Amino acid sequence: MRIAVQQCAPYAADVAANLHLLDTAAARAADAGASLLVGPEMGLTGYNIGAAAVQQLAEAADGPSAHAVADIARRHHLAIAYGYPERDADGAVFNAAQCLGADGLRLGQHRKTHLFGALDRAQFSAAAQPSPPFTLNGWQVGLLICYDVEFPENTRRLALAGADLVIVPTANMLAYDFVATTLVSTRAYESQLVLAYANHCGVESDIRYGGLSTVVAADGTVLARAGRDEALLIADLDLARLAASRQRLPYLADRRPELDTPAR
Repeated sequence: MRIAVQQCAPYAADVAANLHLLDTAAARAADAGASLLVGPEMGLTGYNIGAAAVQQLAEAADGPSAHAVADIARRHHLAIAYGYPERDADGAVFNAAQCLGADGLRLGQHRKTHLFGALDRAQFSAAAQPSPPFTLNGWQVGLLICYDVEFPENTRRLALAGADLVIVPTANMLAYDFVATTLVSTRAYESQLVLAYANHCGVESDIRYGGLSTVVAADGTVLARAGRDEALLIADLDLARLAASRQRLPYLADRRPELDTPAR
């Protein structure tokens, strides 16, 4: 499966402009033969936009923006994973991401479970439950959002649920390059899956994003990595290569879950 990762500078609180960015990226991804496009965290609205703007722009998972993304997916014949603020039926707002298929139908969704710092906590509720993998083109795909991937339990949980690929929309800052350059490769290696990490770049209010969006194979090989500027990464994923890596490095088979309970 060929995938594309969108790295871009967001338009703060401008859904129409960000949808145009996504449409342009989808056209380029489709021209390159990709069947999945992964965008960054809160890609439809920007991330550092303040609690009032998040409240104003939050939508249901099947709201107007989802219909707009579904139209982009259908026109370009590829699946799209994107981030947005989701309002649930009770009025709570979550930092969310979902993946729509090439037919525009929802394949999977995720609400961020681990909130980072005062900014996240001021804008969002934390999800109480993780999300399971979904199927895309023969791959089992898991979703995490930014800080979620920095907790090894999250990636391992998806691996144990059968995930082959974990996609991570993110809005990581310049000060945390270690996550993109080292930690995401470690997560892929230790749980024997492919990981695609899609970051913003540029400046939004008082945040400078670090870029360095990355696609990593299960054997730790970096398949594609962006720099600091806008980019569209293209990477080819291979289930046979994944199976060979899992046979050579059988971490999931060799783990001893009976030792996971803390000693007293």
